[in-house]
Amino acid sequence: MFFRKKSEEKLFTIAFYNVENLFDTHNDPDTLDNDYTPEGVLHWTQKRYGKKLYKLGKSISRIGYGTSKMPPVLVGLAEVENRQVVEELLRSRSLRDQGYNLVHYDSPDERGIDTALVYREKFFRVLKSEAVPLLIDNVNGERDYTRDILHVTGLLNGEQVHVFVNHWPSRREGSEDTVYKRVAAASLIHEVMERVRTEEKSPVFIVMGDFNDDPFSESIKKHLLSPDLYNPMEKLISHDRGSANYNFKWNLFDQILFSRDFLTDRQGKHRFTGAGIFNESFLSEWGGRFKDSPFRTYAGRRYLGGYSDHFPVYIQLKLNV
Repeated sequence: MFFRKKSEEKLFTIAFYNVENLFDTHNDPDTLDNDYTPEGVLHWTQKRYGKKLYKLGKSISRIGYGTSKMPPVLVGLAEVENRQVVEELLRSRSLRDQGYNLVHYDSPDERGIDTALVYREKFFRVLKSEAVPLLIDNVNGERDYTRDILHVTGLLNGEQVHVFVNHWPSRREGSEDTVYKRVAAASLIHEVMERVRTEEKSPVFIVMGDFNDDPFSESIKKHLLSPDLYNPMEKLISHDRGSANYNFKWNLFDQILFSRDFLTDRQGKHRFTGAGIFNESFLSEWGGRFKDSPFRTYAGRRYLGGYSDHFPVYIQLKLNV
């Protein structure tokens, strides 16, 4: 974590969280969600679902709280099954009195997992939103039905911002064999940004997500990052720190990039003050060979009862008045 200003300043937290398969318990005949039912191999019961909602709500409410003294004003989510699970998350004990609302679209993902943006209406007002389809094929020429990119335009404390919430194609078939898909996603974001620039003067952007690539991977460093975008996550990743741990190797697939406008003082606008990985001890494995890794809900088919296999990441902004 790094910060540039004193904690007594009024800070606004913007976060991203891959919540690891937030499914309800109902079988959707149009998606591959059979495992996440009471009769499925994971025995996903209402009790387990309710426990996960409570824990995720607790986690979200505390992201950045140590310095901002309030829950995040914006949170991008990945791996939510539908609008209902997000609504129920926002009704969980830690979030229900915080004035959150949400933007969500069903995506064509075969498993039925989507992205969403939740926001506190006191600080953010949605002007418009869209689901931007990522049209890519597998190497065999068949369509890869992956997640759309969520694009939300809104007013953050009166400043218009464009927020992109991403969950890029996975590395399941190999990092090198699938990198072209994530490069295509990066290119698509720039296409939308260019379209916005033709419609608005000096727009500002926040690009967040689980990119399934690290800050120095080709898709991020060469294709998403640009002269007008800044990636504070480059300073956070190390050999013993990240947002997810696979095969005992830390990755920082979860990132938040933003326009360099946030690095300068602008009257009535926001300025970047710091970034962090929210890896508090209650979100981590307490001991054993996976000590300090994210405390996940399942390890294979074994129920652990944790939060997620990813730590949330966040940035904080100060409003210049």
